[in-house]
Amino acid sequence: MRIRSLLIAAGLALATALAGCSTDGVGTMFTADYGARTDAGYRLPAIPVSKVPTKFRRQQVRYDTKEKPGTIVIDTTEKHLYFVMPNGKAMRYGIGVGKEGFEWKGTARVAMKREWPVWTPPAAMIRRRPDLAKWRGGMPGGPQNALGARALYLFNKRGDSGYRIHGTPEWFSIGKAMSSGCIRMMNQDVIDLYDRASVGAKVIVK
Repeated sequence: MRIRSLLIAAGLALATALAGCSTDGVGTMFTADYGARTDAGYRLPAIPVSKVPTKFRRQQVRYDTKEKPGTIVIDTTEKHLYFVMPNGKAMRYGIGVGKEGFEWKGTARVAMKREWPVWTPPAAMIRRRPDLAKWRGGMPGGPQNALGARALYLFNKRGDSGYRIHGTPEWFSIGKAMSSGCIRMMNQDVIDLYDRASVGAKVIVK
């Protein structure tokens, strides 16, 4: 019986290693998912994940909520985004949020999703940063694009809120308040969220 138990434990450990994840006191962490990859013809560089605080790395955690699976809950104070899953679980991601004067809270929905989206800086941003005027007609998608590898477009009752959940090449901005109100994620994380979230999903920002 002891030999059988040891074999089962070894098998579980091997499966965990092959899946590129590990288990700590919080939950299942996907540290190995931040390597370089090619996506839609673009080369996505690796993230030096050892420089990213553990609490901001993608991990499956226990999460008690009355919201139904598929809902996205954004905690701007803790800098975490939760994708609600069945059975009291959630996938948790580290995020960057709006800097002072650009914070917002409320409820929205995912109206559209785009891979390697074009970024068009709004007029107000161009007034603050005239150097962005060259992208008035749109910055093509790519590794250096401000929206990163994926974008989820948030609409409210009045229509387009102007806010996005999107990737960023600036992985070091995760856990900080330095955006113009949009929710930033590491590119490897926003790809994972994009594949999980559905158009029409409820988004709660608190």
